Amino acid sequence: MDESLQDLGDHIAGALDNEVSSFTISYGELTLEAKTDKINRVLKFLRDDPACQLTILVDICGADYPERAERFDVVYHLLSMRQNQRVRVRITVDEDAQVPSATAVFPAAGWYEREAFDMYGILFSDHPDLRRILTDYGFTGYPLRKDFPVSGFVELRYDDELKRVAYEPVKLAQEFRNFDFESPWEAAEYLLPGDEKATPAGDKK
Repeated sequence: MDESLQDLGDHIAGALDNEVSSFTISYGELTLEAKTDKINRVLKFLRDDPACQLTILVDICGADYPERAERFDVVYHLLSMRQNQRVRVRITVDEDAQVPSATAVFPAAGWYEREAFDMYGILFSDHPDLRRILTDYGFTGYPLRKDFPVSGFVELRYDDELKRVAYEPVKLAQEFRNFDFESPWEAAEYLLPGDEKATPAGDKK
């Protein structure tokens, strides 16, 4: 499997030497590192090339690494039913950069790009309808960013007087608590009532 992936990676890297900077194979999967502004050229080649035929866009997802200058990974997962191959294409962007929309190559990318925008705030240029898709239109922030607070910024409730949903700042009844989930009985140095039933026969204390 790794040998065929190596051949495929060499073929793609040779044909796209200006668009693909490198590729790796790990856990039986091929990952291409592409240049952001060339992503549509890479996707079109992977779709149309006879050796690839990666005609199905399975997913586009994001990953957040806030310690990096280009904090976001945008990852495209492609599938070839004819070649029985899966390929991952990864690009990196910062908070202000715009990724060329892949909707012209894969129309299904529209939904995935809206999700990446909604969850991470990743911007896609030339997208036909870049709106939130999972959160409410008035939602503040991007929930899957590592610096997004667990409680969020606002909470909503139905206001019976206003006859509509009202947004309010988050009010916590108490501060978050940390639990170690350790049973206080596990440190006991003596046999607790009922424990003898769980002791295997012949191993009684």
